[in-house]
Amino acid sequence: MLFSSGNSTKSPPEQPLKPDALKKVQLITDGSCIGNPGPGGWACILRYGGKKREIFGSEPETTNNRMELKAAVQGLRTLKESCEVELVTDSNYVKHGITEWIHKWKMNGWRTGGKKPVANQDLWHELDEQVSQHKVKWEWTKGHASHVDNNRCDELAQAAARMQISSECP
Repeated sequence: MLFSSGNSTKSPPEQPLKPDALKKVQLITDGSCIGNPGPGGWACILRYGGKKREIFGSEPETTNNRMELKAAVQGLRTLKESCEVELVTDSNYVKHGITEWIHKWKMNGWRTGGKKPVANQDLWHELDEQVSQHKVKWEWTKGHASHVDNNRCDELAQAAARMQISSECP
């Protein structure tokens, strides 16, 4: 199966496959926070072929941006091999951060244009590492609109935030 189960650690793929040989996966993500900061939840849906997997989790004290990032990290981390990933997010923070801003952050020693440390560096580092293992195409969708899977992720993330639950076993 293409998706790993649980929170097991995995080795990065040996060698990236040729782009035409990569399995095509769709990853839809969302994060939620009750208060900002406050209890938060994240969720993602992975689709490959006819298979669908929903994953979600929570943190007791966090921010919405952290949960948006965590959803993308956890979704990519679940993949067992290098893939061509269409990653759908309703977070411009995540999309612009990983496709545009991160290059300058790295050149500036993980500082913003205002010379302040980049927020959520731990998750940006994790996301950057995960993205390097795959061929990722980033797509933005309007939140709370017509994207069925994004709406489902929103439901799961909100429930995880409210109930502080996870789809993964400890």
